[in-house]
Amino acid sequence: MVLTARRAGAVLVLLAGLQAPALTQSGTGVIRGRFVVPAGEVTDRRPALVDPRAPRERVRRPGVVYLEVAPAAAFESPVAARERMDQRQETFVPHVLAIRTGTTVDFPNSDRVYHNVFSLSPTRRFDLGRYAVGRSKAVRFDRPGVVRVFCDIHSHMSAFILVFAHRYFALTQPDGSWQLPPVPAGSYTVVGWFEGEVRTTGQVDVRAGETASLDLQVP
Repeated sequence: MVLTARRAGAVLVLLAGLQAPALTQSGTGVIRGRFVVPAGEVTDRRPALVDPRAPRERVRRPGVVYLEVAPAAAFESPVAARERMDQRQETFVPHVLAIRTGTTVDFPNSDRVYHNVFSLSPTRRFDLGRYAVGRSKAVRFDRPGVVRVFCDIHSHMSAFILVFAHRYFALTQPDGSWQLPPVPAGSYTVVGWFEGEVRTTGQVDVRAGETASLDLQVP
């Protein structure tokens, strides 16, 4: 059954996954499927002001698929991982990052103009100040939730960082396909998130040693 989209603020609770579902049997299985948003939501990346001749690039922005409630024992200690969100042609690359709590994200500047990366999101507020090409600054993310990222100099620049307290999440591929890490056998609600909000959810039963398929449809 597919449910209607939920308010964006609910994502903060869903990412934390505070309760564990009942397990039906021991062992793990795989959940995979497709989550494709309407074709009209494929966006044009605007040409950079530093090079107006640069061609427009059609980009299908990824979604994020994750378990609404993570399995028991899924909440390991924060990881010591490192990811990267570049600033290139006045665009954040990638537009969406999905990370675990404890991850540090580097924000290098690959443009010939200054940038000033900041966020006012309650999950992680920061302001890196202005810095030039070739420089990089970093932020550690220790709380689960959604972080909206902007540039204080270029108002058209924006990105999302989704921070999870568990590992059961995946970015969609260009064709909308996704696959979660192996999960304990049981019944789960899978969430499809896109551009700042939960678009849809679906129910799936996972058997040990098997693959369960679930296509998420946007209402």
